[in-house]
Amino acid sequence: MAVSSLSSPLTHPLRRFSFHLSHLSKKPPVSSLFLCSAAKMSGHIHRVPALDEEEMASVAGKTFERYALPSSAKRNGKGVAILWFRNDLRVLDNEALYRAWSSSDTLLPVYCLDPRLFHTTHYFSFPKTGALRGAFLMECLADLRKNLIKRGVNLLIRSGKPEDILPSLAKDFGAHTVFGHKETCSEELQVERLVDQALKGVGNGTKLELIWGSTMYHKDDLPFDVLDLPDMYTQFRKSVEAKCRIRSSTRIPISLGPTPSVDNWGDVPTLGQLGIEPQEVTRGMRFVGGECAGVGRDLLKVYKETRNGMLGADYSTKFSPWLAFGCISPRFIYEEVRSFNPLSNVPKAHRSFHLCGKHLQVQRYERERVANNSTYWVLFELIWRDYFRFLSIKCGNSLFHLGGPRNVQGEWSQDKKLFESWRDGKTGYPIIDANMKELSTTGFMSNRGRQIVCSFLVRDMGLDWRMGAEWFETCLLDYDPCSNYGNWTYGAGVGNDPREDRYFSIPKQMHWRKKIQPESNSWAPPLIGGMRLGMFTARSVSCFQFRGRWFSNCCRPYLAYSVLDTQGRLKHKGEQCTRPGPRD
Repeated sequence: MAVSSLSSPLTHPLRRFSFHLSHLSKKPPVSSLFLCSAAKMSGHIHRVPALDEEEMASVAGKTFERYALPSSAKRNGKGVAILWFRNDLRVLDNEALYRAWSSSDTLLPVYCLDPRLFHTTHYFSFPKTGALRGAFLMECLADLRKNLIKRGVNLLIRSGKPEDILPSLAKDFGAHTVFGHKETCSEELQVERLVDQALKGVGNGTKLELIWGSTMYHKDDLPFDVLDLPDMYTQFRKSVEAKCRIRSSTRIPISLGPTPSVDNWGDVPTLGQLGIEPQEVTRGMRFVGGECAGVGRDLLKVYKETRNGMLGADYSTKFSPWLAFGCISPRFIYEEVRSFNPLSNVPKAHRSFHLCGKHLQVQRYERERVANNSTYWVLFELIWRDYFRFLSIKCGNSLFHLGGPRNVQGEWSQDKKLFESWRDGKTGYPIIDANMKELSTTGFMSNRGRQIVCSFLVRDMGLDWRMGAEWFETCLLDYDPCSNYGNWTYGAGVGNDPREDRYFSIPKQMHWRKKIQPESNSWAPPLIGGMRLGMFTARSVSCFQFRGRWFSNCCRPYLAYSVLDTQGRLKHKGEQCTRPGPRD
């Protein structure tokens, strides 16, 4: 579906901006402009995690030993089992890996480079996998192969569709079972059905066994059927905290061999071989793919205080890219962060979460580092992740439809020029442009930044939310359909959110960010000795208020500006409404 130009309002009011960039070459009166400043851009690249290869290998090695099965553990199975890696590119806490190992005497791990991963998105034909996520995936595969080789097996990499590759391998090696992890969204479920049908067609009795392993709370342990999932997150959270336990991580043996004889195990391809033009991270954060990098990312003690930050390598845990590819599991994180004293640093309202098990064990992270309630808030966000995954089962494809799970009726604009200004970080609003430039440069954006740019696209520009969701699908390192589309429907007011008109005031957000994080504009273009120009007019069916000033439903420009001197110091700032409304 091509992006077209549709200009129809939603059934509920929008706060829209009209852009007058053509005036930039002229010299319009100051009263009709929005002038703003930005900090100097830094060319520094932050490696995430900050460990070098030797340090990551050391941390990972110790972690693998700590979570390993005792050497006395024996496997009782016979024959060949195939392990189908999907979005679970890890050794630690991989139940499918353990089941494949224990049910066989020969293990064949396989990863299929499905060409459908590199096609285009459903509605707007953006690349499904951008260069940065593609490179991250290749690093994950290389790291997974290295970790498997250390355990006596290898990773077979084949290019093609799983429904073609897996049945052929099952026939060639006489495999009795193909093990893998269960997914929840329609495209992945269709692949599972095709694989199952193709295996039955081989005629040698090979079974497909799919295992749940992507959430912190297991689907079978929920206190309700997943189709009866509460419509609001808070209800879900309180229910699982009070009534559910979190299962222990699956321990994996040190040795996984032997593996069958294979002539060609396949190479990890280059992006060029996949038809993707490589992209280098030139500034900001450079994420390193793979399980070793994921377990080496250790930043929990200040999470609660920094989780709404927007800049730098240390304002949040940034586990999400490794969670999305399954390089680490949420249960692994849970075991790493549970407190030495489970109650001392947890808000009273949430203490049931830490009392849900029969035994409270001393956990490594809080024993070896600093005990604080930031660890709870990491788990709080993991519950959000669980919720969106379970929600994708309940809602099905409505999660991807224009009206969302609530089937909201309305028409949305798909104006191409407006969308491109948002996509390219050229709206004229530093907080929007900075976040969008960071996304395209690094493949990452803060959680708060995602909420703000979503609100801007939907509420202020009046654009189809799926355009933003599909662009995030292209760019984000941590893309997974459940969280991405769950968050976009939530932010667009078509998902499960009691606040239907969830709106982030851009001037308010910019003012707040400058107070708590003055450097948050460092992704915006440098404006030394100059000013950036832009303009918006606010529109609403009724009056609205900003900083104590009322505006009527007429179009009234609002002016806020900052001017820098030639050394980049703040010279002057101010704000002004050029045409006061009747209630001003």
